Amino acid sequence: MHLVITEKEVILTKQNYQSLREIQNDFYDFVTSLGSWSPEEVIDYLEIEYPNLSPSARAQVNDLIESGHFEAQLTGV
Repeated sequence: MHLVITEKEVILTKQNYQSLREIQNDFYDFVTSLGSWSPEEVIDYLEIEYPNLSPSARAQVNDLIESGHFEAQLTGV
């Protein structure tokens, strides 16, 4: 999983990117990205950096994993 930070939002993605260039190509307003991380690593990071996420970091990561989507905007950031 990757966290993609754009000019307007933070995106959680489970897309299997092989390079930073691939991520930059997918997000026109790309600023930076973090990862590739396991779901638990993403949750740990989010719980430290964004402790007041609602729904919780765990809920948002699990929702993306269980969905048919490859990315989701983090809410509560």
